[in-house]
Amino acid sequence: MAIASVEATSICSHCDRAIPPSNIDLHYAHCSRNLERCKVCGDMIPKRHAEEHFLNTHAPVACSLCSETMEREILAVHKGENCPQRIVTCEFCEFPLPAIDLIEHQEVCGNRTELCHLCNRYIRLRERINHETRCTGVSDNTVGTSRNVRAAERDQGAQRRQPREFSQRRILFTIAITGIAVLLGSLFFQRKSENSQVPLAAERNTSGVL
Repeated sequence: MAIASVEATSICSHCDRAIPPSNIDLHYAHCSRNLERCKVCGDMIPKRHAEEHFLNTHAPVACSLCSETMEREILAVHKGENCPQRIVTCEFCEFPLPAIDLIEHQEVCGNRTELCHLCNRYIRLRERINHETRCTGVSDNTVGTSRNVRAAERDQGAQRRQPREFSQRRILFTIAITGIAVLLGSLFFQRKSENSQVPLAAERNTSGVL
């Protein structure tokens, strides 16, 4: 039974690749003449493209959004995923803002409420998705929102104030009528007294003439 033999390999001292021993000399001559190792990433790069490789991959560049310096190779990923000044949108209101401000904005925005048109209750935006999956469309009258409670309290207060306001108006009306009656009475008696004094004066004048 024949056993296949595995040909031994030699390692190129320039590129560290495993090369068959029969080709090692030819490979090394070509490799050392045309390739060089990148000092940054360690890849073997054609010598005529070494400068281009460095400029396109490893040259330091500044992010136009946050001014952080990094290798050009990772600039695109930084701008799309990691830059704190990249523009993102709020998941509740879809307002665009810098990523660094997103957490604080959503903390406030998520606590806003909107009316559910199925059950007629006000639901926090951060709870809207879970609410929509459980909402039965039946209004829960036993659990009122703060707005409904405040509205009910205002209605009850208005109802309690109505009798008091009515009694105050009635008192003011009575006082006004009484004042008018007193004024008319005083004018009437004053005029009557003046009329009674005129005949007395006439009688005195008559008696004086006689």
